[in-house]
Amino acid sequence: MSGTNGTALAGSPAERSVESKTVAIVDDEPGMRAALSETVRRLGYQVVVASNGREALDRALKSRPWLVLTDLRMPCLSGIELVQELKKHLPPTKVVLMTAYGTVETAVEAMKYGASDYIMKPFSADLLERIIANLRAAEAEGAAEFASPEIRPILTEDPGMIRLLSTVEGVAASQTTILISGESGTGKELLARFIHSRSPRAHRPFVAVNCAALPDGLLESELFGHERGAFTGALVRKLGKFEMAHTGTLLLDEISEMPLGLQAKLLRVLQEREVDRVGGRDPIPINIRVIATTNRSLYREVEQGRFREDLFYRLNVFPITVPPLRERPSDIPLLAHHFVKAAAKRNGVEPPALSQSALEVLKRLPWKGNVRELENVMERAVLLAVNGAIGPEHLPGEAECPPREIGTRAGAAFLSSEWRGSLWEMERELICKTLARVKGNRTHAAKELGISVRTLRNKLREYRQLEGLTVDESS
Repeated sequence: MSGTNGTALAGSPAERSVESKTVAIVDDEPGMRAALSETVRRLGYQVVVASNGREALDRALKSRPWLVLTDLRMPCLSGIELVQELKKHLPPTKVVLMTAYGTVETAVEAMKYGASDYIMKPFSADLLERIIANLRAAEAEGAAEFASPEIRPILTEDPGMIRLLSTVEGVAASQTTILISGESGTGKELLARFIHSRSPRAHRPFVAVNCAALPDGLLESELFGHERGAFTGALVRKLGKFEMAHTGTLLLDEISEMPLGLQAKLLRVLQEREVDRVGGRDPIPINIRVIATTNRSLYREVEQGRFREDLFYRLNVFPITVPPLRERPSDIPLLAHHFVKAAAKRNGVEPPALSQSALEVLKRLPWKGNVRELENVMERAVLLAVNGAIGPEHLPGEAECPPREIGTRAGAAFLSSEWRGSLWEMERELICKTLARVKGNRTHAAKELGISVRTLRNKLREYRQLEGLTVDESS
C-alpha cells in the first residue's frame, strides 16, 4: 500500500499478505503436534506442521499463516530465532511461544522480539482456544489502527508549513518522542501519521489512542491491557494499546485530557519501556515510538497543576507546533479545490468549479475550526452547487461563523438569538440546552459542543458546586 504521495507505507505485498485461516504448528514431539493440530482444526483453521525451526520458517514463507504456534527449544532454529525471522519476513503473522523449560523472563524476551503471547507447558486445549480467540478479538478491535493507513497528502504552499515538513522529514527517522501542538482541526494526527510513514517503523503498527474519548475507568485497561479475571467482566486477557503498537508508533491524542493518576503510570512506561497489565504479575517489554498531540498549552497545564511537569519534559523532547489555517492564507484556495474534488468523488457527482467570488469569501472567514472546518464547508458547498459553480451563496457568511469558544452547530444555533448576560451564563445555558436536546447523553452533547466528555463533566461539576444544579451523571 502506498500513500497518495507515493510513499510506501506498509512494506511489500509479500510482507503484508497472510492467510487468515492458516495456523502453523511447530514442535519436535509428534504427539504434541498431533494434539495441537486437532485442537486448531476444531476451531476451523487449516493446519501446517513442522518439526523444527528451519522447516517451520520455510513452510511459513510458503503458506503465509495467520498464526504460528511454536515451541521454545527446537533443533536447527530456536523459538526466539524463529520469532525474529518471522517478524522480519512476515510482520503481520502472530506468534505464540510454548515452553516447558524456559522461565517467564525467557518468554517475555520473545515478546520483545515480536511474539504475541506465550504458554507454559503443560496447558489445556481450553487455554489455547482462549488465547487464539483473544488474538482474534484484539486484531478485530485494532484492525483499522494496525494496518498503516493510506496517508492523506499534506497539501501546502505556505513557507512556514513547508519548513515545518522539512524539519519533520529529518526527525522522522529518529526514535525521538515528539509533541505536536496546535488548535483543533489543524491536522495534528495527520502529521503524526506522516511522521510514522517516513520512519523506519513505517511497515509496523500505528496505533492511535484518543485520551479524551475514553472513560476514566477504562483508560488504564485500554492503554496497558489486563489479565483474565483482573476485574469484573475481564473474561479473557486483553492486549493494551502499548502492546499493540510494539515495534511501531503509538499516538497519544489529546494527551492533556489524561487524568493525573494515569499520567504517573504513563511516565513510568516511557522511562522503563515496559508495561504492567492490570492484574498482571510481570512487566512486558515494549519497543515503541511515542507521538503525543495537544490542543492546549501543556506548559500552562503544568502551571495550573493539571499536568505532571516530569511527564511534560519527557514528552516535550521534540516539540512541533502546527499553525492555524488563518495564518496560512495561501493554503486556503489550494485546500478548498482539493476538498471539492474529494467531496465530489465521495458523493458521486461532478466536481463544481469554485468561483473567484467564493474564493474571496473563503479567504475572509476566520476558520476557527481550521482545516477540518474548511473540509466540511466545501463538502456542503459541493452538495448545494450540483451542476453549477460554487458561489458565495453556497458558503457560510462571516456573520454565521461562531466564536472559537463555541465553535459548533449548537453554538451557532444558540447565538442566533439575542443574548443578554455574562459569557459564563451563556456557556452554562448552552450546555444545559444541548444536554436537554440529547436527553442527557453526555457523549452526544460533548460531540455537538465540540468539547471532550471530560471537559463537559468538569463543567457540570462546576455548575453543581456553584449553583446546586442537578445533572444526571449516569448518562
